[in-house]
Formats: sequence, structure tokens, C-alpha cells
Amino acid sequence: MDQEALKTNLNGLERKILVLLNEHKSAKEEAKRLKMENQELRADLHRRDDQLSNFKNQIKITKIVDHINPEDGSVSELKRKVDEYIREIDKCIAHLSR
Repeated sequence: MDQEALKTNLNGLERKILVLLNEHKSAKEEAKRLKMENQELRADLHRRDDQLSNFKNQIKITKIVDHINPEDGSVSELKRKVDEYIREIDKCIAHLSR
């Protein structure tokens, strides 16, 4: 092979290497972005699971309060207290989730 053919082959290889390096860089950046997005989505999913759990607990407490036997006059006071506790717990949860 003559010198000119070697230079042409070498230049072609250099271009291919540059293309591959650029593709590799792009793939690394995309992988990094996807990892960050994945972490954000996992954190969001965890927050939503916590919220769901809290809502389920609120529903359970509400059902308990609704099924209290209203034989004595203190039932309305008990319901008011439980509702107050629920609101206070919600405030604490909101504060902790910040």
C-alpha cells in the first residue's frame, strides 16, 4: 500500500473513532439523566405510598369514630377530639415530609 492509501485509511479510522466517542459521551449523559429521573420517580412513589398509608389510617380512624355507640352524651366530644387528633397528625406528617 502506498502512503496516500494509508493516510486515507487513517483519516477514516480517526473519523470513526470521533463518532464513536461522541456517541459514547451522549450515551453516558443519557444514562446519567435516566438514573436521576429514576431516583426522582422512586422518591415520588415512596411519598405517594406514605400518603396512601396515611389516608388509609385516616379512613380507619373515621370508621371507628362513626361506629361509636351514641348512648351517652360524650360521643360528640369524643368525635371532636379524634378529629382534632387527626388534624394534628396531618400537620405533623406534612411538616415531616418537607
